[in-house]
Amino acid sequence: MALWAMGDFHLAFSVDKPMEVFDPIWKNHEKKIQKYVTKCVKDTDTIVITGDHSWGRNLEECETDLKFIEELPGRKILLRGNHDMFWDAKKTARLNDSFEGRLQFLQNNYYNYGDYALVGTKGYCYEGKDSIEHFLKIREREGERLRISFDKAKADGYSKFIMFLHYPPTTIGEQESPFTQMAEEYGVAQVIYSHCHGRERYDDSFKGEVNGIMYRLVSSDYLKFRPERIL
Repeated sequence: MALWAMGDFHLAFSVDKPMEVFDPIWKNHEKKIQKYVTKCVKDTDTIVITGDHSWGRNLEECETDLKFIEELPGRKILLRGNHDMFWDAKKTARLNDSFEGRLQFLQNNYYNYGDYALVGTKGYCYEGKDSIEHFLKIREREGERLRISFDKAKADGYSKFIMFLHYPPTTIGEQESPFTQMAEEYGVAQVIYSHCHGRERYDDSFKGEVNGIMYRLVSSDYLKFRPERIL
């Protein structure tokens, strides 16, 4: 039983959003995902998919994309990304009820993997696309959601954590953030994130060990569509 992660599937079976316009590496990327996930992940394994699952704007447009994920091997845990318009954060429980036994949605809750609690939220970093005031507001909200995830797991007796974000844990140039501080506060073993695409973005945030915590970037194009083994 292994734990895997990869983010940014950016599926678009029902909408016109060809990813290869951004970079040739994305040509037929859904076939690469299917090939390598099927090759690596066993039915007894768990894979956490760290957001941006589908370009669909609602569940109807995402139906084929989510079915694609559902049919991949292993237990699938999904994190919310910035492009996941189908996912209302306030209605995560409804998604979990609707997809019970097929997909699990990580938001304001946690899932276990052995003696680890898998916690997470979308996160947020500053990319110059909004005002500082708006950035700080969203980052604070995401921090509150992450703490809910941690505290629920801690209340159930967990003391070992792996933390998942969609956005990188720090803004470019930052040496710490509320997300890294929370990871250190709870003694997280690893922080897993995605969102960063293209060579010019792969070094936006931490990779490797920082203050005793292992940081991993798992954007699908960075991994060449091969899932990363976490444990």
